[in-house]
Amino acid sequence: RKAWDSIMRILITGAAGMLGNDLQKVLGGENELILTDIVGDFIPLDITDTQNVRDMLFKVRPDLVIHSAAYTDVDGCEREPEKAYRINSFGTWNVAAGCEAIKIPIIYISTDFVFDGEKGEPYYEFDTPNPLSHYGKSKYAGELYVSSLCSKYYIIRTAWLYGENGKNFPRTMLTLAKTRKELTVVDDQVGSPTFTYDLALKIRELVQSPLYGVYHVTNKGLCSWFEFAKTTLALAGITDVEVKPIKSSEWPSPTERPKYSVLKHWALEMQGMDDLRHWEEALEDFIKRISNGL
Repeated sequence: RKAWDSIMRILITGAAGMLGNDLQKVLGGENELILTDIVGDFIPLDITDTQNVRDMLFKVRPDLVIHSAAYTDVDGCEREPEKAYRINSFGTWNVAAGCEAIKIPIIYISTDFVFDGEKGEPYYEFDTPNPLSHYGKSKYAGELYVSSLCSKYYIIRTAWLYGENGKNFPRTMLTLAKTRKELTVVDDQVGSPTFTYDLALKIRELVQSPLYGVYHVTNKGLCSWFEFAKTTLALAGITDVEVKPIKSSEWPSPTERPKYSVLKHWALEMQGMDDLRHWEEALEDFIKRISNGL
């Protein structure tokens, strides 16, 4: 049967996050959601506590787990690598092992940072990862746990996420533009900005596919962070702030980031499912949604 033919019990880790919020919107009406996190008004679940994870899964016995909990502060991961591996790697190990113990599928949210950015063209799902940073390495270790432990899994690599709930790049640009006349943004890193609402919609659709494995899911098109910033301000009607391009070497960050991490949606293409919006269209939608609260 297709997954959505009847009500599913779906456990979501990281329910308080940007993606977690949009998953609730997209999946909540027609399914029973078990929303877990270590913050907010959710069922407490510490993914780094093996017993906690096993007890929760054996008690709730969901039909599916969407594992979106992660330590996503890229520079924070570089400064605190042990914390990055404890949450992103060991935490995922716990969730993956628990899912396999009760024989249910897992959706693991991964990242373009598993690649080194040296290919110079979009990455296929089967290209060999070579992460540069502790964030990328810890997320890739999570992929390896999922793929080696679970018989039914979707690993979804996505990139440059932003959403209505939470800290993200376009919201930061719009906030800074209120008090500054000039912004400096890196122009030598290229990727695909992705609206978490669009990602959530594709996850909902993807679970209907019987083809488990690795998927690349981003909004269409590509840009640099500099172009992302300029487009954000333009779409918001902000014309009196200048955005200046700088090189990665000029930006104070401890993290080495991939130069070109565009993801090719080959697995979606093969199934006629590669219909995500262009990133500019998605960004315009996002800005309209948050404009009242700016």
